[in-house]
Amino acid sequence: MKRPRHFLRPSILGLLALGSLHTTFPNPLRAEDWAQWRGPEFNGSTTEKGLPSQFSKEAGVLWSAPMSGPSASTPIIFGDRVFLSSVDKDNQSTHAQCLNRTNGKVRWQTKISDGLRRDERSNYSSPSPVTDGKRVIFFYGNGDLAVFDLDGKPLWRRNIEQDYGEFAFQWTFSASPLLFQERLYLPVLQRDQPVHNRGKEGAESFLLCIEPSTGKTLWRHVRSTEAQAESREAFTTPIPYEVAGKWQIILAGGDMLSAHDPVSGDEIWRWGTWNPTRIGHWRLVPSPVAGAGLVLACAPKKSPIFAVKPGAGVLDEKALAWTTSDRALSSDVPTPAFAQGDFFVLSDVAKSLSRVAPDGTIKWTFETPGRIKYEASPLVADNKVFLVNFNGDVVVVNAQDGTLVHQAAFGTPDDKQVRSMIVAANGLLFLRTDTTLFCIGKDKDSSAK
Repeated sequence: MKRPRHFLRPSILGLLALGSLHTTFPNPLRAEDWAQWRGPEFNGSTTEKGLPSQFSKEAGVLWSAPMSGPSASTPIIFGDRVFLSSVDKDNQSTHAQCLNRTNGKVRWQTKISDGLRRDERSNYSSPSPVTDGKRVIFFYGNGDLAVFDLDGKPLWRRNIEQDYGEFAFQWTFSASPLLFQERLYLPVLQRDQPVHNRGKEGAESFLLCIEPSTGKTLWRHVRSTEAQAESREAFTTPIPYEVAGKWQIILAGGDMLSAHDPVSGDEIWRWGTWNPTRIGHWRLVPSPVAGAGLVLACAPKKSPIFAVKPGAGVLDEKALAWTTSDRALSSDVPTPAFAQGDFFVLSDVAKSLSRVAPDGTIKWTFETPGRIKYEASPLVADNKVFLVNFNGDVVVVNAQDGTLVHQAAFGTPDDKQVRSMIVAANGLLFLRTDTTLFCIGKDKDSSAK
């Protein structure tokens, strides 16, 4: 199941020293928490140890909780609380929910609004919630933004569509927010003309920054792009990255990468494009991932991955460290992870998982079992990579050598499009299928500590 090592195509001017850019995240949360979709390091990884690697529905499940409808959003764990964005498919409504981490019992739940979706492939609860340990923020694909304290007391609400206009997306909007250094960032990268009678002519793509304690808009940066039609649309989450001692907010979409000042929103640099002929149907799903002085962007529709060196202004080909030379390393939906100094790329189009060094060397490639798609982003933790496919089948891969560690089936006949990534916190794994949330551990005592 492994392929030999090989190299990716370097840029014309070769690689610059990658070690000059160092990143350390100022993380006020405890390392064992998973406070937002990309995890404690904003890269799909965690330093959690002692995680279970052999488990099934019959062995290792500490508790399970029924879900009232499917959702691609990731469970968020802080201390003894699990926060979930959810839908009620029977009553066609969206909800915010908090479960007890030790037993899965409902602590509180609140209906947010009526309405469920704008297409049959996803629903309004696809964005993941975020928490800073003082408040929890829920964002939905219809623009609803609802904030609570950890015990469920409403703090403030607003609707981004009502404030700035109806979203212009062919599919249901599903970008997750970023909470970083007391600021909330919401990306709305949309087309500039109506689609399916949604949106308006001349609609702007923008990055919005909000004060988490009050809901006040701090700034709104309009993000220009030469992308056309659906290629303007992105379902990506921004990530923070430190470059030369200064933080940047990295955003992918509209045929390009851009970096923004966290305080003002001003653009620091941009690089593009993976779409030089301006194809009009290349919406972007994978978020950027940063590490080892590089930012990775996964172009859509079986196109290459691009490794870009941050800089200033409009970057040219000199900023491109490497790009893939074939379709063996490509991702249309999953966002790669960065851990142990390398990138872990799950390809839903090539049906494989690869570990890639910062210089572009592919260290190993693992072929994902079966025919069912893997669109949930990978989790790298405890020297393992955790994957789940549409049917709720879990695969555990050794991060060092790319060998299969374990497989387990968690789905039911009603689990047909599982997209929520597995997350780790407090020595436990949390797996969300379309129908159930599973808490997985080595033994029951581990959840009661």
